Amino acid sequence: SSQLSSLPLQILLYVNGIYYIFYFLATLAMIIYKSQVFSYPDDFLAPDLAVLFLMAILEVPRLYLGFKGNLTEAEAPLGLSLGLTVGSVVLCVYLLLWQTYVLWADVLLNAVLLSAYGLESGLKVTAIAAFVS
Repeated sequence: SSQLSSLPLQILLYVNGIYYIFYFLATLAMIIYKSQVFSYPDDFLAPDLAVLFLMAILEVPRLYLGFKGNLTEAEAPLGLSLGLTVGSVVLCVYLLLWQTYVLWADVLLNAVLLSAYGLESGLKVTAIAAFVS
């Protein structure tokens, strides 16, 4: 029997996991910085932090299901991971476009993350197609 799991997807999931730790810490530090330097309205600080922490909570099962689905060649966990990726993309777009203050570093960090999500999603769809056929 042939192996259908995707090595590029596995590598990208691993790199995404490492990058997300950096992304989370950098974004958290920037939110703290912005709350100290700019006149950050208290009503908007909590939602920005909530989105960042919700994104971190989604990232764990998203990566786990991606790893598991790819390695076991099972389309269900990989499909669930793809669904969670859509949720992560929405939250990332919020942090890119709609958070209270958006710095150039926010744009850079979110652009890299969105690019990785896009590439990862394409590889997931390709892997699911290979598993199904």
